[in-house]
Amino acid sequence: MPGARRSLASPVVSGVLCPCGSPRAAAAPGTASVTDGAAGGGGGGSGAGPGAVPCGRALCEASEQERRLRALFQKLDVNRDGALCIHDLAVGLGRLGLHRTELDLLKIVKAGDKDLDGQLDFEEFVHYLQDHEKKLRLVFKSLDKKNDGRIDAQEIVQSLRDLGVKISEQQAEKILKSMDKNGTMTIDWNEWRDYHLLHPVENIPEIILYWKHSTIFDVGENLTVPDEFTVEERQTGMWWRHLVAGGGAGAVSRTCTAPLDRLKVLMQVHASRSNNMCIIGGFTQMIREGGPRSLWRGNGINVLKIAPESAIKFMAYEQIKRFIGTDQEMLRIHERLLAGSLAGAIAQSSIYPMEVLKTRMALRKTGQYSGMLDCAKNILSKEGMAAFYKGYIPNMLGIIPYAGIDLAVYETLKNAWLQRYAVNSADPGVFVLLACGTISSTCGQLASYPLALVRTRMQAQASVEGAPEVTMRGLFKHILKTEGAFGLYRGLAPNFMKVIPAVSISYVVYENLKMTLGVQSR
Repeated sequence: MPGARRSLASPVVSGVLCPCGSPRAAAAPGTASVTDGAAGGGGGGSGAGPGAVPCGRALCEASEQERRLRALFQKLDVNRDGALCIHDLAVGLGRLGLHRTELDLLKIVKAGDKDLDGQLDFEEFVHYLQDHEKKLRLVFKSLDKKNDGRIDAQEIVQSLRDLGVKISEQQAEKILKSMDKNGTMTIDWNEWRDYHLLHPVENIPEIILYWKHSTIFDVGENLTVPDEFTVEERQTGMWWRHLVAGGGAGAVSRTCTAPLDRLKVLMQVHASRSNNMCIIGGFTQMIREGGPRSLWRGNGINVLKIAPESAIKFMAYEQIKRFIGTDQEMLRIHERLLAGSLAGAIAQSSIYPMEVLKTRMALRKTGQYSGMLDCAKNILSKEGMAAFYKGYIPNMLGIIPYAGIDLAVYETLKNAWLQRYAVNSADPGVFVLLACGTISSTCGQLASYPLALVRTRMQAQASVEGAPEVTMRGLFKHILKTEGAFGLYRGLAPNFMKVIPAVSISYVVYENLKMTLGVQSR
């Protein structure tokens, strides 16, 4: 019977990664019981009772641990070929009372299969269990709000509420019953591990909560994937406060780094082999031509476009999520990339004329335009409506490499940190999050920079009646022919120089605006 088999699973599965067999260690989460330590393949209770005999060792020896791992591996290796395939896992786990779907088993094999042969050898199996148990321990500690080594229904309700998922205490008790083997209506570490150890967990709540890839830190780029908001934040109206705080932080950040942004645009458009523009020379030229105030040309419209772009991107992102049809609170990486890229394309299409205006205003000479409206009228009368969409194609093409590499690098850095440093908590702290976000965003900018440069040059080019229209392909060829590959990265230095101050300023302003607006920290 399944129930009888399940009792066998405890001494075998629970003892797999027992770090210590003493009664003292058995009481703490993260350790296994004394009887588990002797479980090479026999029975025995899963808990260390008062009469348990200590093993007398501070830490289990490596040979003893390997024996238990080997015993479990052999139980699961049904066809005795020295490797675990999906069929082996299905039959072996079924005999232990651990019934998994074929999709779950496929995920287990995929997660541990380093040599991509479709099965797990002993070393891959051990590595998978160690990595998986580490994640499970982090989740257990995050759910154990009372820090008593047990999880009850109230703690499950509170933890899910923190993630924006509301459930009743009765629903929480139902979750508990599925894992609770001794009828106490609480789950200790051994029960938690027994239930989840050979079960794939993709969206671990604690890790999602701390490692949400926040795009609230404004680095002046418009191609990032929108921020995720929980159900509770959407229902209570906290989402718009987050957006307002982020918009305010972006406005201050962009204003403080505007001179570097204008220098970047000037270098993208005017710098060449014959006109080599350095950073100090560029600033000197701007001040000589228009005084210190000229350093902020184009900043006004750059700040104005934050509000409509953020609002359109957020609304589009939410609608695309519904269209995708996912029922998950948090999207998977490829779903975020798809939804975020489409939302970014919609938002950029809506406000793109403002992008063209920003470039023209940044490049204008003293007295050329009286203001933004005058600039818009001038473009419309002399070049027509099509001029407001110059550079549109390279701008749209730049979304995919930027958003894709940004997300991929962030996930890689996140997983590296969790593997190496996450011991008692998955909370990385503010500085680690800022560093990961800055590095990933910088990598995204680097990948899409040639497209951004071509876009800016196309935006800057005033149409002359009778002159041939410059195409994206033609401009790429011209730059490569006259300036080489280096020409596609003109203005990269001031662009990267503004990243760290932009992130730092936006973070400080964002935190202060959050307090002013009454937003609780996530």
